[in-house]
Amino acid sequence: MPIHDWTRVPAGLFHDFHQSWSIRIKDALNGGRLPKGVTALVEQRAGPMEADLLAIERRTRPPHSWAAGDRGLATAEEPRTRIVRRTSKEFYSGRANRIVVKHHLGRTIAVIEIVSPGNKDSRAALRDFVEKTTDFLRAGIHVLVIDLFPPTPRDPGGIHKAVWDEISEEPFVFPEGKDRTLASYETGSERTAYVEPVGVGDRLPDMPLFLANDLHVMVPLEPTYEATWGASPEELRLAVETGILPEPEVE
Repeated sequence: MPIHDWTRVPAGLFHDFHQSWSIRIKDALNGGRLPKGVTALVEQRAGPMEADLLAIERRTRPPHSWAAGDRGLATAEEPRTRIVRRTSKEFYSGRANRIVVKHHLGRTIAVIEIVSPGNKDSRAALRDFVEKTTDFLRAGIHVLVIDLFPPTPRDPGGIHKAVWDEISEEPFVFPEGKDRTLASYETGSERTAYVEPVGVGDRLPDMPLFLANDLHVMVPLEPTYEATWGASPEELRLAVETGILPEPEVE
């Protein structure tokens, strides 16, 4: 199913889609893709500093190493995306749902963030999103960012460049016709970003979500997006496809 142009409709409609999509991604991960003892949960984003999560997650030791039979569909093979970025530089930057992946329902080891229009509608909102993402990485928590919205004046190079500039400033140019971003970040002594630019009309590729350094599962974005779309109200689907909201009935 092609990626839709969600800029055609008010942000609240994508918020509704986002909530349902998060649950389907969580269910897909829990359906045999994650290693034994690892669980995906849907949680609401906390306050600006994410203190409730980050305060207990900072660590230097690597996550638990699973035996081969306990890995589900996790693999140590390097993911293949159009763009790969690496750096050993240190970090210099200090209401919707997110998906968190926890080990034995305790320690968070990975996070999936689906970007909403509100994350980019002001400099403060974008800065908050970028700082949270880099805080997760600095705490040893791997992150997958899904951004189905085009760049704004606040992130002219897209959400990945905004995040990666906090780690290592490098040029980044979208391929023609592909201005949406999927980016998976592997944390460790060398930070690695696996980036897949996509565009409206493209099918969503599976993206890696790292659970430990050199160990990841592939997140099924296309089938979960398609299932969410199919279960969405007909009026919502029509509005997204045409860019025309239904007119209220006159009593």
